[in-house]
Amino acid sequence: MKLKFDSVLRVPFYAHASEEDWNSWQWQLRESLKTQEDFSQVFTLTEEEKSGFQAAKELFNIRATPYYASLCNFSSQASLRKILMPSNLELHAGAQAQLDPLGERKNNPAPRLVHRYPDRALFLVTDICSVYCRYCTRKHFTGHAQAFIKESEYEQALSYLRSHQGIREVILSGGDPLTLSDTQLLRVLKDLRSIEHIEIIRIGTRMPVVCPMRITSELVEAMKPYGPIYVMTHFNHPRELTAEAKSTLNLMANAGMPLFNQMVLLRGVNNHPAIVQALSRRLLYLRVKPYYMFQCDPSEGTDHLRTSLEESEEIQRELWGKLSGLAMPHLSVDVPSGGGKISLVPNFELARSPSGRLYKGFDGVSEEYKNPLNFKAELPSDVAQYLPEWEELKSAKNKDRQAEGQVRYHGNISTTTNIAPNEHTLSQTF
Repeated sequence: MKLKFDSVLRVPFYAHASEEDWNSWQWQLRESLKTQEDFSQVFTLTEEEKSGFQAAKELFNIRATPYYASLCNFSSQASLRKILMPSNLELHAGAQAQLDPLGERKNNPAPRLVHRYPDRALFLVTDICSVYCRYCTRKHFTGHAQAFIKESEYEQALSYLRSHQGIREVILSGGDPLTLSDTQLLRVLKDLRSIEHIEIIRIGTRMPVVCPMRITSELVEAMKPYGPIYVMTHFNHPRELTAEAKSTLNLMANAGMPLFNQMVLLRGVNNHPAIVQALSRRLLYLRVKPYYMFQCDPSEGTDHLRTSLEESEEIQRELWGKLSGLAMPHLSVDVPSGGGKISLVPNFELARSPSGRLYKGFDGVSEEYKNPLNFKAELPSDVAQYLPEWEELKSAKNKDRQAEGQVRYHGNISTTTNIAPNEHTLSQTF
């Protein structure tokens, strides 16, 4: 069966728009739906959705591009509407609700910079998105109209990156970095590439999903000199892979940009192996590696959208062995309060002993993997050549930190905390 990618059908409300306007990303952002009145001109709102606008508008910003609104409106299912429509369920505290579930504020050593892992840092260059997904994990930052980072804060962030040579990778995020103008985005890429020890630049963006016309051939060509640039897309459902999205992904892949996808498991949207495999296979066909299948973070107002860990693990187990390893995303959980990512893998182990371990594969085959006889550890003869690099990377986060009085920045707000250089946050023991 040949995979199909259909164009988005405009809703009648946008019939007057010219092709030039419709295919302009600036027009898409300018004409975004932001209020209940805007949405009611495109959607026939349910009573639950109407009450959601009243209840949830103060909790988190509401916005959708005409393109993505048209896609969700013409969907034969209501699943995609859950991503952008506010709900009064967002006001329910649920099992767990955190404003900053990733603990980014306590790993915020410079303005708009999150340094949680030693070898990489997250650079929040804008807080603007063209669509505000209701499950957003960064509600403490996103959607407050802060736009491009202030000049003074920008220089502080660059100074931190320059002084921490163990940082080899910078991830541009926000908000969505591709809501920036070409000039702003290219400035950031140029400045990062001028830092000698930064090897990889990542861009996390949902624009190929919600506003694919943003990625123009002119922008892609202008980005080429600053590679390698890895693009992390965020498709959650196979319906989002339209002809327009396909064209955009092809444009970036043909320019040599490695493409990866990060999906979030969402209740009533994509929480079935049939949907995950359909998304993954189509992404792989379009040269996008399905990278992460995230457990939804317990951000405020998301309890009704989260799957249980058991359900997520069952989806992964169903996919295991039936889906190509190239198409298999990693099921991962961000430990709440900033514990970092952990991967969940089906447990195929039946027993273990000093001699080896007994496994039962996905298709029922059981066999022991035996350790080598008379095993004795032996280090590579040239390991010393790589040890300095390894030690520098491991210590990157702690370099130049003071034991007390370190300044932490919370967006545009700074506070002083007493953090020991090697502090570890202990999670609850179950």
